[in-house]
Amino acid sequence: MSIPDLLAEALRRDPARPLLTFYDHATGERVELSTATTANWVAKTANMLQDSLAAASGTTVSIDLPVHWERAVWMLAAWEVGCVVLPGPAGEQTCDIAVVGPDALDGDLPDADEIVALSLRPLGARFASELPAGVVDYNAEVLGHGDHFTPYDRPGAETKALVVDGNERDHGACVEAARRRAAGWQQPQPRVLTGGTAGVEDAVEILLAALAADGSVVLAANPRADRLASLRADEQINVVGALDG
Repeated sequence: MSIPDLLAEALRRDPARPLLTFYDHATGERVELSTATTANWVAKTANMLQDSLAAASGTTVSIDLPVHWERAVWMLAAWEVGCVVLPGPAGEQTCDIAVVGPDALDGDLPDADEIVALSLRPLGARFASELPAGVVDYNAEVLGHGDHFTPYDRPGAETKALVVDGNERDHGACVEAARRRAAGWQQPQPRVLTGGTAGVEDAVEILLAALAADGSVVLAANPRADRLASLRADEQINVVGALDG
């Protein structure tokens, strides 16, 4: 089984159920995406990767974004294409495509064939100002792509999916790790809270575990300790994953 199979199964089970809910306690933003809406964003992003950025199986994609629903979308989309995800800054790693947030535009840009920037503004808005030459504005580009995606080379269980701190995982290993994490929760349809400064590997595994367990994820950016109890009650959270303020 591959990671796209997990999303496809969740879509078949209940497309209307919330899958990603995003909070930013610093701005007051809240965004909720159903499984169908998530899959739609994933398909558009995967089509953008494949058609506009020439991504294919084995293309390396560095995703250097903070806790955000668009980070989850980008990871899922890259795996749909068969890309290898490098979560976090590219650093000294070479990558084909670098995906960055607005803060990265203030310094040296990554060394990559293609650079895609996300404004991370509410409602997926595009940048309000002009970007550096050669940098693609994701939110200005993505909505023009199709709502359904067919990869040129469908990833399988043995397709490389993830590299974290030099450790590689293929799709099968990622799915297996997600199922182990989900089994430890011992909750039907878990509603999992994660975010803050939690490590990217934990964030990846929690996202995939929620898919594997027919659950959903609440992503908390800049979580405030004095608001977490009400957040857990309001969102009916029954599992707290990796969460650091």
